[in-house]
Amino acid sequence: MKKTQVSLVSLLLILVLALGLTACSAAPKAEVEETPGDAAVAAPENPVIRLSTTTSVNDSGLLPYLQPSFEADTGFTLEITSAGTGAAIEKGRTGDADALLVHAKASEEEFIAEGYAAGRIPFMYNFFVIVGPADDPAGVRSCESASEAFKKIAESGCGFISRGDDSGTHKAELKIWQAAGLEPSGDTDTWYISAGAGMGACLNMAQEQQCYVLTDKATFLSHEDTLEILLEKSDEMKNTYSMLVISADKWPDTNIAGADAFVNWMLSDKARGLINAYGVEEYGEQLFFTIDE
Repeated sequence: MKKTQVSLVSLLLILVLALGLTACSAAPKAEVEETPGDAAVAAPENPVIRLSTTTSVNDSGLLPYLQPSFEADTGFTLEITSAGTGAAIEKGRTGDADALLVHAKASEEEFIAEGYAAGRIPFMYNFFVIVGPADDPAGVRSCESASEAFKKIAESGCGFISRGDDSGTHKAELKIWQAAGLEPSGDTDTWYISAGAGMGACLNMAQEQQCYVLTDKATFLSHEDTLEILLEKSDEMKNTYSMLVISADKWPDTNIAGADAFVNWMLSDKARGLINAYGVEEYGEQLFFTIDE
């Protein structure tokens, strides 16, 4: 009798364990929700895009701010070189760039006419500003336009730092002098200093010598100094940026797929949102503005 009772108990235990295992295997598995960002982007065949750009989008911090998002979304890697617009465009002529991001319309149109790009794609703008000493000896604060301000600077003989480097900022400065009916030269006008340097270096010179200088607002705000913004947002101060894809007819090794991916991403709603938000948190105001399609 005892053996029979033991056997029955053993059988019951085995049945209980079997039912438990069956219940566990039948239980539904927890579902893992996948988000679009979780999937790794496949590496493109030619992943490096050589982008030649102007100093203002790099020195202002805009491009470094956009770069990680672009690379994560597309799988491409940006190899960025920045210089004045004249030098940036020249890299396209020599085949050392796949795409350009610059801000000098006349030079861009000349580049296109030479067959180096099919067209220009304007996509955002910001504003130039005239900055100078807080005491403003030339009286720039009272001016209604940039050309009026330049006339007052010339009449006062106060120092003015010019980029003098064929950059987009330098070209914009020359247009304003032309509108003012003046053509200053460092050879004859001691107050006019042609630096032949980038925006950061020119701001440093202007601060050290307490001079006036034309700069894009974004670069000025990202640069610590004691100068003040004295004039901004006049019609003469709007600064439009364009993208150009280098033609494979001129340079067959151009990474067209990469350049097109960069252009398309920069025109996307995501990039537009990032561009329009740039500067708001740190400086309390929008620094770049996208152009509505």
